[in-house]
Amino acid sequence: MSITFGLDFGTTNSVLAVSQNGNVKIVDIDPSSDSKKTLKSVLSFDEEGGVNIGQEAINQYIGYGGTYGRFMQSIKAFLPNKSFTETYVFGKRYEIEDLIALILKAIKQRGEAYVGHAVDTVVMGRPVVFSEDKELDLLAEERLQTAAIRSGFTNIHFMYEPIAATLAYESNLKEGKEKLVFMGDFGGGTSDFVIMRLRGGKRDPKENRKNDILSTGGVYIAGDTFDASIMWNKLAKHFGKGAKIYGSSSDQILDAPIWLPLTLCQWHMIPQLRGRKTLHIIRSLRGVSSKDRKVLENLHTLVIENLGYMLFLAIEKAKCELSDKDSAVIEFSEKNINIREEITRADFEVMTDDKFREITSCVNSTLSRAGVLAKDIDSVLLTGGSSFIPKVRRIFSDKFGEEKLLPIDAFTSVAFGLGLSAVRY
Repeated sequence: MSITFGLDFGTTNSVLAVSQNGNVKIVDIDPSSDSKKTLKSVLSFDEEGGVNIGQEAINQYIGYGGTYGRFMQSIKAFLPNKSFTETYVFGKRYEIEDLIALILKAIKQRGEAYVGHAVDTVVMGRPVVFSEDKELDLLAEERLQTAAIRSGFTNIHFMYEPIAATLAYESNLKEGKEKLVFMGDFGGGTSDFVIMRLRGGKRDPKENRKNDILSTGGVYIAGDTFDASIMWNKLAKHFGKGAKIYGSSSDQILDAPIWLPLTLCQWHMIPQLRGRKTLHIIRSLRGVSSKDRKVLENLHTLVIENLGYMLFLAIEKAKCELSDKDSAVIEFSEKNINIREEITRADFEVMTDDKFREITSCVNSTLSRAGVLAKDIDSVLLTGGSSFIPKVRRIFSDKFGEEKLLPIDAFTSVAFGLGLSAVRY
């Protein structure tokens, strides 16, 4: 039987599964990382034409303090963005498909090194919702397929990520054990759901499972969204939010442009602020600022020194600490920017309340489309990094009961399920 790949290309992390003779194994794809089986979905370019991915890219970025080369993250988030068609890196043109292909090709080559020969077939995960606009959703999948082709795959299939994670769980059920499960997959870019009937035991890999899938759902809210809320509510004031500047006369005080700190909240958009026109605006603001000159200096430094990723690492660290503690401190000290902000779990839940309401609404609509009630669900499975957030877990414990929440590997279950499905091809 041929060898195939299951590839979970995520907004934040990527994971690869190798499928051979009905056996699936998650393989190492980032030798530079402590967690070798997960690769950060990031790129760095240097002026000599070199390209690094994963932890090597991060090491280069941090090693040079963000000032050397070009660093890119959350590239998957651009897939449904029709206006993002190309970018130039040190004079070389890249389409979004090219950027993603660089990551996919490296993963493909590392997987092939493990098995010892070329692999042409891959089952790739995709969110239930790339975009609520069907045209943009289709565009995103087409772009991802093109990227896979450019990386060297010739036989490409897609599967919803929460379905893949559910199949991974089913593979461990006892023979004949039947369950109706609700799976929630909380990634960096989207939160996706599926309600599915499962049955333990050996199954024909080519079996059509369409009738077992009662409903799917998804919302474009996840880890990056929560980070953006922290940025806006806790840190944006250090980078121009609410800043005042002088108008045409010294006695005229105006608000600094709000779109600048708003853009900072989307970490993958921060490099766009380095464009000539935008930098001119930022520099001009420093010249006309009043008592708020320091925060506008911070804005200029953050952008010109390319420190956005480092800032969001500090945000993410604090957010993760809130999963286990009632409070955390966001600390960031780089290039004369010195920030220390306390954030409590209560703060975080208030500033993201509207996002959690949308997630709850999506959970309810997924149940409604399936035609089942919460009491009909036997088990609830949560995967993805954001599934550790206490408020996320409370949504499900309040709805289904704490006793129904079962553990599942938060970072590799999607790839494992994709690998199980790859047996079909």
